[in-house]
Amino acid sequence: MWYVKNALTRKNLMALTGLFLSFFLIIHLFGNLQLLLPEAEAKLQYNWYSDLLADNILIKIIAMVLYLCILLHTLDAIYLTVKSKKAKGPGYVKDRRGRASKWYSRNMMFLGSIVFLFLVIHFKDFWYQFKFGELPLDANGNKDLYTLVIKAFDQLWYVIVYVIAIIALGYHLLHGVFSAHRTLGLYHPIYSKIVKYLGMAYTIIMTIGYIIIPIFIYLNR
Repeated sequence: MWYVKNALTRKNLMALTGLFLSFFLIIHLFGNLQLLLPEAEAKLQYNWYSDLLADNILIKIIAMVLYLCILLHTLDAIYLTVKSKKAKGPGYVKDRRGRASKWYSRNMMFLGSIVFLFLVIHFKDFWYQFKFGELPLDANGNKDLYTLVIKAFDQLWYVIVYVIAIIALGYHLLHGVFSAHRTLGLYHPIYSKIVKYLGMAYTIIMTIGYIIIPIFIYLNR
């Protein structure tokens, strides 16, 4: 009984952190879309935007919540996966779940691992450099994060890794957004299909939106 209560609590926490991260993806995409502007305008606008976020106390608080959500979401996913495998036992390895569920819903941990590994690379290459590196300044005196991003997307291997990670994220979201609503008890036959289709639309928009950016930059340099 203790495990059930604990698992339900952790599932709710994972659902809440997942929904917060999903909302953050929208805000982050809007900021990144500035990279598609003409080069001179994009550089100044993107650097100004990045500097504004770095100096805003409200954004700093949201950023701390974001880091915490990533950590909790990851730890809860690992915990629940390990507990689930132990509960099923070795005799549950071969089954026919594929007939009742999508492959991505059965491989959320694998997809999440790809996304997490990418986040480590992403934080190292951009967040760490912006926070602690010595970036040159642009014409307005803001840290030139734009040039750092452009140089990264000038490399084909980085673009490929980025696209693969975003596709993995897309499949993770495709199941995760709908699953989170059910976990939180917001499931009802009347609007379950609406939530499902909205989740699909959200996933498609986020996936295409993020993939377009590195490909556009690589092809137009």
